[in-house]
Amino acid sequence: MFRKTLTAATLALATLAAPMASAGGSISFEVNPTNADEANAIRLGLALYGIAQAANGSAHVHQAGNGNGAGIGQSGYGNQGVVHQEGNGHYGTLSQNGCDAYGIFQFGNAANANVAQGAGCQTGLLIQFGLD
Repeated sequence: MFRKTLTAATLALATLAAPMASAGGSISFEVNPTNADEANAIRLGLALYGIAQAANGSAHVHQAGNGNGAGIGQSGYGNQGVVHQEGNGHYGTLSQNGCDAYGIFQFGNAANANVAQGAGCQTGLLIQFGLD
């Protein structure tokens, strides 16, 4: 059952990606938790990422490529923010206002993301594949 679902999902993504690759743009996947366990799993994943990247503090930017721009603004306490860019021409900003956790992961070329989190311990992930 799992194998059939995985095969169908792979074929669907390949079908969708082929025409869009020539048109430019990007494909984005956002993950927003629906309960505390999912939020804690995302927070743990971001913490492990920070350890693996030898990150200092609650904000971490990693860039591999040329012409990338990233910024993280934080106020309040308990924030955890990541902007990870691999490729060229990416732009990503993250604004956090207390108890927030979010990761922006950009691959390919020319992906664009602007995420603003308000107070209230919001958590999420954004994974983008730029097709330019």
